[in-house]
Amino acid sequence: MTVIVTEKCDGCRFTDCVTVCPVACFHTDGTMVYVNPVECIDCGACIPVCPVHAIYEARDLPAEFEHWKGVNAERAAGLPNISEKLEPLPTALSRQQALGYGS
Repeated sequence: MTVIVTEKCDGCRFTDCVTVCPVACFHTDGTMVYVNPVECIDCGACIPVCPVHAIYEARDLPAEFEHWKGVNAERAAGLPNISEKLEPLPTALSRQQALGYGS
């Protein structure tokens, strides 16, 4: 099992998740993060810290996000690893509000 980052992360790139990951399995393309399923130990520490609820346990993944399993595996494999918090994108707060989270 692994955790899956979904499209909710796109345009935000809040990276609170990487600060709690014990194995540094997150990778980024500059607009969002992805989890490498080979590196992930499925601890779930990242799930509650995501401000836009973009991360799911694979077993809890809503059907509309099912394709993100493959997207994470494919994209993470070719992208740089990140283990330190990055600045959110300039669009992060408006994206968070558009998703119905935050104030």
